[in-house]
Amino acid sequence: MATEIKPPIKYDMEWTVYGKRADFFGIGERFHIDPVTVRVIRNRDVITDEDIDTYLNGSLDRLHDPGLMKNMEKGCNLMLEEIRNKKRIRIISDYDVDGVSSNYILYKGLQRVWEHENGISAGDKIDYDIPHRIYDGYGINIRMVDAAAADQISTIITCDNGIAAFDAVRKAKEYGMRVIVTDHHDIPYDTDEKNIRIYKVPEADAVIDHKQPGCEYPCKELCGAGVAYKFIQLLYRMCGIPETECEAFIEILGIATVCDVMNLVDENRIIVREALRRLSDSSNYGLKALITNSGRDGKKLSAFDLGFIIGPCINAAGRLGDAKTSLEFLLETDSYKANERAIELLNINNARKDMTEQGTKTAIELLEKSDRLLMGAVPETGVAALSDKVLVMYIPKLHESLVGIIAGRIKERYYRPVLLFTDGEKEGIIKGSGRSIEGYNMYDEINKCSDYFTKFGGHEMAAGFSMEKRNLARLREKMNTNCTLDEKLLTPKLRIDVPMPLDYVSIPLTEELELLEPFGKGNEKPVFAQSGVYVKSARIMGKRQNVLRVTFLMENGGTIEGISFAPEVFISNIKQWFGANECDKILKGMPGHVVLDIAYYPDINEFAGRRTLQIRLLEYRKHEG
Repeated sequence: MATEIKPPIKYDMEWTVYGKRADFFGIGERFHIDPVTVRVIRNRDVITDEDIDTYLNGSLDRLHDPGLMKNMEKGCNLMLEEIRNKKRIRIISDYDVDGVSSNYILYKGLQRVWEHENGISAGDKIDYDIPHRIYDGYGINIRMVDAAAADQISTIITCDNGIAAFDAVRKAKEYGMRVIVTDHHDIPYDTDEKNIRIYKVPEADAVIDHKQPGCEYPCKELCGAGVAYKFIQLLYRMCGIPETECEAFIEILGIATVCDVMNLVDENRIIVREALRRLSDSSNYGLKALITNSGRDGKKLSAFDLGFIIGPCINAAGRLGDAKTSLEFLLETDSYKANERAIELLNINNARKDMTEQGTKTAIELLEKSDRLLMGAVPETGVAALSDKVLVMYIPKLHESLVGIIAGRIKERYYRPVLLFTDGEKEGIIKGSGRSIEGYNMYDEINKCSDYFTKFGGHEMAAGFSMEKRNLARLREKMNTNCTLDEKLLTPKLRIDVPMPLDYVSIPLTEELELLEPFGKGNEKPVFAQSGVYVKSARIMGKRQNVLRVTFLMENGGTIEGISFAPEVFISNIKQWFGANECDKILKGMPGHVVLDIAYYPDINEFAGRRTLQIRLLEYRKHEG
């Protein structure tokens, strides 16, 4: 039986304060906001008054013109010609949330254009396909092209994939099909003898990707569903369909944007904010049922809900089964069936969570027993030593689709780049995912070890790969030998927006900070901090004893409560820093000498009709001085 995994003792963090400057009081007066709020906005690199206005008040009419995207008009003209000639069209997406969302937007949008142009329903003239995560792998492939040819498809349009599908696109062209690629991933490239990048794209009839050279589209942060949305938006314009009809896709697009971890800047911020507003009264039967069955009906939704509650349910079918289940869920027009499908996805996601927890526990157990291993000594269950700078691990029989999630959990726990492998479909081949930390370009480092891999791809912070199992020990050795991460880079950073005493916190300021939402990548939740805060008392609460409430003494003599969901870690640290006696005192509400530096976010606790200030305790350390 697996042993219980204890939370790690808090590692040291480097606390730094943003040093960006501006006329905080002047800007605050112009926009009628607190200088503290202005400072947070400036820390997000929002500088001009025009940009600040868009950041605070951006609406859908400020989205960029889709016609600015390279080859967008060409692709739309090709599609319109095929529709008017009543040709068969197939949409091929990826299997994740962004892929399924992209497919949904194109499928519904193309059906609308077909009906508008031809006066009849498209029926089976427009259909879709999605690769199986395990049996097909990522994106369009030759098997899917062969299937399209057998079904007499005239045009294939990809979404959230295709920019690197050279063989599949070539095969489709050999069959005489038209191919339109819509994607958002980085453009593949070769390097010449001077190490200059030579970018290359598939020989499709139209390649639409805002990251390709020569594309002047202003926002380079769109997800695959964002590119699909722009495609339909321009297609509607060409046909005379009101572009406002595209707004029906905003909810799905917002979910995809958050779940694909796109930067919430520029139009992405507008899209997600509008999606959150609309989702509270969604007209999509599937989403409405999922929100209700997730216990979020009637509640204010946040980007967290999209990324950690709604999105994972849509993603779960593609992880453990067939992503078409999720697409059919979004397309469902019967409320009773939509509810059944929502419950099915919730059950699949719960199974996924259980499997992820068990896989993570196994990985931690192996790692924490492994420090005695010498470099290169990888047994049947191969794990890195905790002293390694890059954790290269192999765990048999993990579900392949969960490896990336587990790698991310390990990376967060130990703050090391992680390459996690498990068994593949072929004998002797292992497949895996990597997750990185700031300052370590995972794709570049894997590329230096390319001889060991049979296949790999990715970017700075994440990668996917496969290799022969016999190369695992050598890979582990080379990745660590090549690694130039020093102690500073291996120390996680806490970036503080504003050093702010607790007695400055107020309900109006806390409410005003909601203007900065949605929070996420590229627009992180603000971090405030105060040093030398006296802990008056602490108590552990909740049915599972997993909630910690700490009472802090403010400079004005008042108190404010802080909440944390890691009481075990807190108790361990207080004992380590101040001794067991001092820890006992604060747990009993007795005067003691526990003084901390704290990082926090202000919050409003609503209970029994009362609203009281509290803080979310983000980080803390022993106060020195």
